[in-house]
Amino acid sequence: MTLAESADQFLPLGPVMVDVEGASLTEHERQRLRHPLVGGVILFARNFVGREQLVELCHEIHALRDEPLLIAVDHEGGRVQRFRSDGFTPLPPMSAFGEIWMDDSLAAMRLATETGYVLGAELRACGVDLSFAPVLDLDYGVSEVIGTRAFHREPQVVAMLARALIQGLMLSGMAACGKHFPGHGYVQADSHHEIPVDERSFKEIMSEDAAPYGWLGDMVLPSLMPAHVIYSQVDPNPAGFSPYWIQTVLRDNLAYDGVVFSDDLTMEGATVAGDILARANAALGAGCDMVLVCNRPDLADDLLSRLQHTPSPQSQERIRRLVPRQAAPDWQTLQSLARYQYARQLQSQIVSG
Repeated sequence: MTLAESADQFLPLGPVMVDVEGASLTEHERQRLRHPLVGGVILFARNFVGREQLVELCHEIHALRDEPLLIAVDHEGGRVQRFRSDGFTPLPPMSAFGEIWMDDSLAAMRLATETGYVLGAELRACGVDLSFAPVLDLDYGVSEVIGTRAFHREPQVVAMLARALIQGLMLSGMAACGKHFPGHGYVQADSHHEIPVDERSFKEIMSEDAAPYGWLGDMVLPSLMPAHVIYSQVDPNPAGFSPYWIQTVLRDNLAYDGVVFSDDLTMEGATVAGDILARANAALGAGCDMVLVCNRPDLADDLLSRLQHTPSPQSQERIRRLVPRQAAPDWQTLQSLARYQYARQLQSQIVSG
């Protein structure tokens, strides 16, 4: 089926998430987003000129399909915050809450909840459905790509602060996505540019890095993203391409029933699986519900032209659970809410302090 042939059909959410190039859609991008294998769109800083433009872009994306595509973004706080102007609140890195925890754990949890609320409320006011947050990796002090994105070194602290931030997201009507299962913090290599290898034992990984996922579960953490890391003592494949990690460990041992997103299939850490079709097949075959293809529209079109995959009803239902259930206040209404004003005031104290 070509891009154009799928344009006027009722389409359920497919298993591929793609991106768009600029601040508005081209005709080719509209056709791509109507392809039956597409189920979501991830936005980047290049897609943001201002709030009104972002609202229009999200509205157009949602209107393309009878069942609206899921719109996501990496908007964690700290150095990973795609929208930074025109009223968006500067969010602290997650490590700030770990530092506060050392003096006052309850205050750290309260502030994390307020941050989650502001994060989710501002995105939802503009039409974004999901942020790929929070990072659940442990801060071993060796991974530059993780660094201050991590809450803390101790898994118990990470789980508690993540739970607090997720509560804030839920109060805004937004689901959460934990990353990068079972853990990216121990390896120095950046999977965007290299193929990291973690040589620790399965027991050590599960008792440390993976512990927050087991404690939180899918009722609190409705989606997660595996790491493009090879855990060589456990499986020769990166976690996102491993039936053992996704099916045996996540689905069976941890009884996890949330959405599993692949990390970006164009990253260097994904190249071990082959070309873009082989990578998608490996991820979907391992048990991922949705695969991401970012910053390479040529590879996205190539994948959509060749991929043969029918998502299970269970997988599609998991993805639908991430879609916000209620309409969000628009930006102007949000600004008038006392709850939002108070939370935003706290954010300014964390960032400036």
